[in-house]
Amino acid sequence: MNDSSAPSYANWTPRAARAAFRDGLATQTSAFCHGHAQANLIIVPAAQAFDVLLFAQRNPKPCPVLGVLEAGQTDGPLLAGGDIRTDLPRYAVYENGVKIAEPTDIRDVWRDDFVTFILGCSFTFEAALMAEGIRMAHIDQGVNVPMYKTTRRCAPAGSMDGPLVVSMRPIPADRVADAVRVTARYPSVHGAPVHVGNPEELGIADLSRPDFGEPVTIPEGHIPVFWACGVTPQAAVMETRPAIAIGHAPGHMLVTDARDRDYLIP
Repeated sequence: MNDSSAPSYANWTPRAARAAFRDGLATQTSAFCHGHAQANLIIVPAAQAFDVLLFAQRNPKPCPVLGVLEAGQTDGPLLAGGDIRTDLPRYAVYENGVKIAEPTDIRDVWRDDFVTFILGCSFTFEAALMAEGIRMAHIDQGVNVPMYKTTRRCAPAGSMDGPLVVSMRPIPADRVADAVRVTARYPSVHGAPVHVGNPEELGIADLSRPDFGEPVTIPEGHIPVFWACGVTPQAAVMETRPAIAIGHAPGHMLVTDARDRDYLIP
């Protein structure tokens, strides 16, 4: 996504964005639909749904649950009149822990026993950071936010186990406290950072080689700040290798009808 397109996307309604994705627009969604919350997905057969729910409960920082669609359900309050099978710009389909495709439509692999978990996304609080004068390097540079697997382990739950995944945003050194203050007020979309500074303390050897998304250039005077990321369940899927699971393609989120302010605490 380039800078010239971002303002028009920012002014879209969630319904218009979902319609465009349904019609084939495939792009990362940072800066889409100003004022509206975005969300991660993890879709699994009903037989595995309790494990995913328990995994989310035990790991609320990377997996804050905003909503759950029951087995076979394709719409709900967060996407009124929508279709969870078509209304994201791109999905990630896993078989036995291996990503086999990143389609724009999952109707051909959909099953009536699929349960959809809708998880909070850090794109939601980016507008609040920018309103404080803290620029987002990935938006300025026209790339997807970089995401990394860490050496920190999540609390396992049933068949689900795996590493914490984090997203990284460079923040001016003198604004880190402000970034922590702003994002801490959004616990339902990952909240405050999990780490500031040296990436090696998270087991990240090279910031220029993210596991998901794209690298960003860290501007002078900025330091890397890391937030828990909703790609974490997909990392667990890669490690524990269930027969089938579906997520969003990293950075290609569900744009919901909820407002950012719905997840803001005083």
